[in-house]
Amino acid sequence: MRVCSILAASAAFASRVHGLNILITNDDGFGTANIRELYKQMIALEHNCYIVAPVSDQSSMGGHTLFTSSPSLTTDSEWGIVKAGAPSAGTDPYDNHIWYYNGTPAAQVLVALDYILPTFANFDTPDLVLSGPNFGWTLGPFLYTISGTIGATIAAIERGIPAIAFSSGNTIPTPYFWVNTTTKVGLQDPATITARLASSLVQALIVKANGAPVLPKGYGMTVNLPYITSYASDKCTNPPFVLSRMAQNASMKVSYSSKTGLFGLSAEGNGLCLDGDCSLPIEKDVLNSHCMSAVTPFSVEYISTSYHGECFNTTDVTALVPIVVQTNVSTTPGGGLSANITIVGNVSVTPSVSVPPPAITAITGMGVQAQWSASALMLCLGVAAFVL
Repeated sequence: MRVCSILAASAAFASRVHGLNILITNDDGFGTANIRELYKQMIALEHNCYIVAPVSDQSSMGGHTLFTSSPSLTTDSEWGIVKAGAPSAGTDPYDNHIWYYNGTPAAQVLVALDYILPTFANFDTPDLVLSGPNFGWTLGPFLYTISGTIGATIAAIERGIPAIAFSSGNTIPTPYFWVNTTTKVGLQDPATITARLASSLVQALIVKANGAPVLPKGYGMTVNLPYITSYASDKCTNPPFVLSRMAQNASMKVSYSSKTGLFGLSAEGNGLCLDGDCSLPIEKDVLNSHCMSAVTPFSVEYISTSYHGECFNTTDVTALVPIVVQTNVSTTPGGGLSANITIVGNVSVTPSVSVPPPAITAITGMGVQAQWSASALMLCLGVAAFVL
């Protein structure tokens, strides 16, 4: 079997399991509740974190890389956190690890990597980039061109930095200073629970990587969390993570409202599976079930796999990134906040060696015995013997 040459993994990860340098960004704005709660949770896990995010909402900008033409803000930031006349790139009034920039989500990542972090942080290149959690789901293949949350993620991945995007079923953006210690029913704020879920998955991936990159080069992950009900009840406060795939053969359609005279977009997909593990559920189906989170790996490799067929054993991404997966979710009592959350799977990418498909047991310590088999994968990637 012919296999592409594989590069050595970065030595920077060799001795570090915990305490990563992490950049957190989003498209909803640097003052939103979701991003600030994720920042707090990752700091509590003893990671060195910086936020660099838009001064105000930059949703639906996709991968646009747009920079402001003004050195100062011409209007107040969202929720008035910083005022007109302040620099177009600056810090939160109370935390110099939290930065804003007046540009698109993709621009945030580039400004962070090439200016803010090298100039003001104690590291130049982050070990990991987290985007979100977005207010509203980010679903389907159109996320490449529409979602600002994913646009920021892709900007990082294209620079060789692992990146994970998070999106929430709670759709109304709120500022960080509206976060309640408890809701009227005695539960944590939805933004806090969303951040705890996201951070638990991230931490499990970091621990599983054991000092190696959290994801292979060229790969990212999009995680969609369900609507968290903690304002009113505990009906959905600890959803399990379910490995999923994007709907393929999707079409983008325009809708027109005669009442408003405005156009809008909607995406439709028939669930056709063109590649990857076709046994996985579509992420939308996971979210439309009862309180589950959809976890979908993706690649930024645009070169046709058929053109480089000699470099591929299969295009099954899930074999390269075995993660938290619950295949028997209807009988699974555990959720994303379990103290026993475990990343499972053992897949090697080794030059010139055929790797047999592993049997992967899902979630130890959470009452799950279901198994799934992932096909072996040999990709044209700059990753050496990546073992999960």
